[in-house]
Amino acid sequence: MIITPPSFAHLAAMSDGVGTFEHAELIEPRRAGGYCTDDLARVLVVTVREPRPTRAVADLGRMAYWFLADAQGVAGRVHNRRNERGRWTDRRGVEDCWGRTVWAFGSAVRHAPDDWMRQSAMSYFDRGAQQRSPHRRAMVFAALGAAEVLEVHPRHAPARRLLADAVEAIGPLGADPAWPWPEARLTYANAALPEVLIAAGQLLDRPDVLADGIAMLRWLLTRETLDGHHSATAVGGAGPGDRPPVYDQQPIEVAAMADACTRALDATGAAEWRDGIERAAGWFLGANDSGAVMWDSRTGGGYDGLERDGVNRNEGAESTLALIATMQRALGAVPTAA
Repeated sequence: MIITPPSFAHLAAMSDGVGTFEHAELIEPRRAGGYCTDDLARVLVVTVREPRPTRAVADLGRMAYWFLADAQGVAGRVHNRRNERGRWTDRRGVEDCWGRTVWAFGSAVRHAPDDWMRQSAMSYFDRGAQQRSPHRRAMVFAALGAAEVLEVHPRHAPARRLLADAVEAIGPLGADPAWPWPEARLTYANAALPEVLIAAGQLLDRPDVLADGIAMLRWLLTRETLDGHHSATAVGGAGPGDRPPVYDQQPIEVAAMADACTRALDATGAAEWRDGIERAAGWFLGANDSGAVMWDSRTGGGYDGLERDGVNRNEGAESTLALIATMQRALGAVPTAA
């Protein structure tokens, strides 16, 4: 498998001075759809992760940073929807956009190349970390930001509390060994749940939580492997009676698996997690249930969904960001493939 560095060209083409447009009609941004904080949080995460950012990538990161700073209120709650004129159209809250914003600021604390951004991001992280969400996924995304902060500031009390609270929000593993997942159904960004448990087990010195996270991720990776390739949980979710392949599959699921396997590889060094990352990258390259390549080599954009008979060829922000994030992880884990 040949893995090349991710291209930010389509992401730049989807962006203007305000943010990154959420949707695309094939390769053209659908400006009328406006901007989404969820996406701009992902933009900040992937740009600060980039080991040798070009000026264009750094500019995207700064754009995303100031978008998120404007989205966050003084109490740490966050707007999610902004129209094409730059006006916020919703109330601030603690849904997924809050969690992803906390994740993004935490990532900037750890990875941002500029000292000013690392210091400023800590203030925004602390503000967001005051909040809690009733939504499990929102707590999980925020906890990923807390884990990033703790990698560089191990005693940071707000991050430690947030990570511990996310463990409680995830809950214990199910009693049925055939379905140990802590929810009745798989939904979205599923691999982020065991990733948080693995991070908490390491950073909070809780070996029982680490063991649960590894067990959950191994079960999910096994379930999402079919005939040697990655078979992602579909957009409609999956329950105990559902068996792959199921469609439509979305790139965000694959990126979450690549992130979680990276965390497990760092924690254990076991080859199974490197294999999981490589299969996630392979999903974009055509090793998937439809045998379809899931990215546009001309633009650098990611396709929006894998369907039974091919692909949804719209190249939206979320899909392109998932492609970039997955290839970043693959290059880090399988450098000889580059």
